[in-house]
Amino acid sequence: MASILVVDDEMGIRELLNEILTDEGHTVYAVESAAQARTIREQMRPDLVLLDIWMPETDGITLLKEWSKTGQLTMPVVMMSGHATIDTAVEATRIGALNFLEKPIALQKLLKTVTKALESSPKYVEPVEERAVQSGASVNVAPRPLSVEPVVAPSEGEYISGIAKTYFDLPLREARDLFEKAYFEHQMQIMGGSMTKISEYTGLERTHLYRKLKALGIDTSRNKGEQ
Repeated sequence: MASILVVDDEMGIRELLNEILTDEGHTVYAVESAAQARTIREQMRPDLVLLDIWMPETDGITLLKEWSKTGQLTMPVVMMSGHATIDTAVEATRIGALNFLEKPIALQKLLKTVTKALESSPKYVEPVEERAVQSGASVNVAPRPLSVEPVVAPSEGEYISGIAKTYFDLPLREARDLFEKAYFEHQMQIMGGSMTKISEYTGLERTHLYRKLKALGIDTSRNKGEQ
């Protein structure tokens, strides 16, 4: 996947983004200051940078200007802030920022923004086959199955024009979200809604589990009082 540098002075934001993006298969470097971000950038070029605007000592806009002036702004940068003005967002875009994320950051918005940003990163989108050819290596491509059967029956909301739409007819991320929702709803049903049992069975820490269920739109209100 991709290497992503997260720069934010809030520990909670760093931990949240690290958890989500790592779950997506990316390698995450989370730092709390512009100074640490400079060090990482001198050692490597990440595929994407998620940069907070308001930070002590050196803010995100200043760091973005530095990278632009020194020729280090060679990767897409997405700015983040909970109280940035339109002028600030426009200035960041003028300097070279690709996009802007408003805090609190919604899961789906984050994932869509990251996906689009990575599509603009030459290092990330270079086909593996092309790199292999250039290096003289061979690439083994697994043959595509001639036919597949639906893993599960389509659930509510998966019918279009009266035709059942299976997971194989959907984009990967959408299919995965539908599967995860069906999976967790099934686990909640057979385990009586016990977050403790579901956490132990799935191997997910309770806080992560609640966050996952909320992101999937699964109601956990009836379990709030569970210890």
